[in-house]
Amino acid sequence: MIDPDAECRRLAGFARPAAASAAGFWWLDEAGRPDPGEPVHTWITARMTHVFALAHLRGDLPGTEAASLAAHGVRALSGALRDDEHGGWYASVTVDGEPVGTLKEAYAHAFVVLAASSGVAAGVPGAAALLDEALGVMQQHFLDDSGRVVDSLERNLRSGEAYRGANSSMHTVEAFLAAGDVTGDGAWHQRALAIAEHLIHGVARSHGYDLPEHFDLDWNPLLDYNADRPGDQFRPYGCTPGHLLEWARLLLHLDATLPEPPVWLVEDARALFARAVEIGWAADGEPGFVYTTSWDGTPVTRLRLHWVAAEALAASGALHTRTEEAVYDEWRQRFEAYIEDHLIDRDLGSWHHELDEHNHPSHQVWRGKPDVYHAYQALLLARMPLSPSLAVQLRDTHPVNP
Repeated sequence: MIDPDAECRRLAGFARPAAASAAGFWWLDEAGRPDPGEPVHTWITARMTHVFALAHLRGDLPGTEAASLAAHGVRALSGALRDDEHGGWYASVTVDGEPVGTLKEAYAHAFVVLAASSGVAAGVPGAAALLDEALGVMQQHFLDDSGRVVDSLERNLRSGEAYRGANSSMHTVEAFLAAGDVTGDGAWHQRALAIAEHLIHGVARSHGYDLPEHFDLDWNPLLDYNADRPGDQFRPYGCTPGHLLEWARLLLHLDATLPEPPVWLVEDARALFARAVEIGWAADGEPGFVYTTSWDGTPVTRLRLHWVAAEALAASGALHTRTEEAVYDEWRQRFEAYIEDHLIDRDLGSWHHELDEHNHPSHQVWRGKPDVYHAYQALLLARMPLSPSLAVQLRDTHPVNP
């Protein structure tokens, strides 16, 4: 089975070259080289900053290297990727720091909050100011009056797409859990709970836990959204089993964090996991999770994406921790074996980000190996307590002194 400490060190080492641009962390190719065909994305820079903050707390790189890399990320998020004129963060910039496009995305802003939260826990200079600003932008601009997530806005932080999405909401829950732990302000946990209650205990439960991902401005599901683009990177058509797994884990973190958690958190986590396994795992006869399914539960996009296996590992570990039921540990071992057999790239490093339906490397949805966020933290989440967030746990328990 996988040695999580050794694998985390290997992943952190693979990710180091991403810091080649002062604007942030670069998208990496199959061999871990910066890909000049991609701009510098805020979501990648934030996720890598989060990983290197964790790596510093764990001592996964020699000396102060991980701390320096986390500081590089905080500087980029406080510099080239930040809009000094209107506030908030660009979706991406060129390597010279010029903005690419005009939309500002809740998805990327959620990861800025996560990165800053982990940076605060790791003692990264500038992280506290970054967190204060990011939380202010999120609360003022990316939450509506009912506390639900606004997916995108124009550069001036007004208007935006006529679209709401479950993906950005899910990562906002993750970010608010971390922010609440770092700041000690339980209001962020309550905001996370409200988002989860709407989308999971409300929408997903009413759809048999096949969570719709796409909505209009009034949160009416758009079940045919992107039917002509079923393999979209961020907005695929249909149900995404990997997100059912990710939501299941987040519900268990909420359950472990809240002083009086509602009973539906664990009930819905169980149901989401069961549905993801039912429709996603080996759904076409081959091992691994298919990327997407139709509303009758049949596979649509049969590619195997690495992040889905990572979230399966983390979710099964979380369910075993919460329930102590052997079946979840059996699933965890099954997923870990799959990752070891098919996803870990022993030749070029990191994990293959995409496999075809026969578990051979593929590049239809994802080119290269953009970042190590899902793989790195899943190895920790599958084995660590459910609360507090990873960075706070590592700060409080690990011998490395930030």
